[in-house]
Amino acid sequence: MLHTNIIANMNEVNALPLQVKNLQITKNGNVLLKDVTLSIESNNVTVILGPNGAGKSLLLRCAHGLENLSKGSLMWNTNIPQPQQSWRAYIFQKPVLLRRSVRANLEYVLSLHSINKANYASLIDAALKNTGLGQLADRNARVLSGGEQQRLNIARAWVLQPRVILLDEPTAELDPNGTAGIERLIMTIAQEGTKIIMSTHDLGQAHRLANDIVFLHQGRLIERTPAQSFFEQPQTKMAQDFIAGKLLNGE
Repeated sequence: MLHTNIIANMNEVNALPLQVKNLQITKNGNVLLKDVTLSIESNNVTVILGPNGAGKSLLLRCAHGLENLSKGSLMWNTNIPQPQQSWRAYIFQKPVLLRRSVRANLEYVLSLHSINKANYASLIDAALKNTGLGQLADRNARVLSGGEQQRLNIARAWVLQPRVILLDEPTAELDPNGTAGIERLIMTIAQEGTKIIMSTHDLGQAHRLANDIVFLHQGRLIERTPAQSFFEQPQTKMAQDFIAGKLLNGE
């Protein structure tokens, strides 16, 4: 197992199912998410798919407790999400790294939670090893390549040994080689039992990674289905058009 189990007791939370009921987000009079109702129960990779502006990132932010809901509810089992809960981690599309070493970035994340400092070294060493950053531990995070920075972004989430990791377009700014490396890392984390929920507009990536699909368009839930069914027999004209490359942003 990749997890060291040092903070397992902190994260013994029954996170699933994620229950979203009639969720609506309204800002400045604009309805950005409308009547989204879904349940996510399986402990694998769920991909939130859709064109730019569909509401994918916003739904992820709601799931992490970063947005105030205008209507409806969102709960992880019986838990209302709040930021800084160690059992759940959020990975932003663009890494925001401290101007410190790779190791110091991981130490900072641990310092935000009630974790004994005596356990820092083993947790950090595990995260570095699992993300392939061991040789870069003392390098300034700001001089890493794009792919390395995103691996550090994932390591900062993984160091907490969370039950759930939310990723917002994690390879949007990477080249094909960097993308392939991050996708392998995502699959490894999922295989170790951490629930992955990630957003993407990349059909190829969704096809490679997803066990199930949440398809959004213009803030509405259009389809919620196993990935194979979505790609082979989409249920709606919108999904068919998106797969065929005919559904443009905002249409």
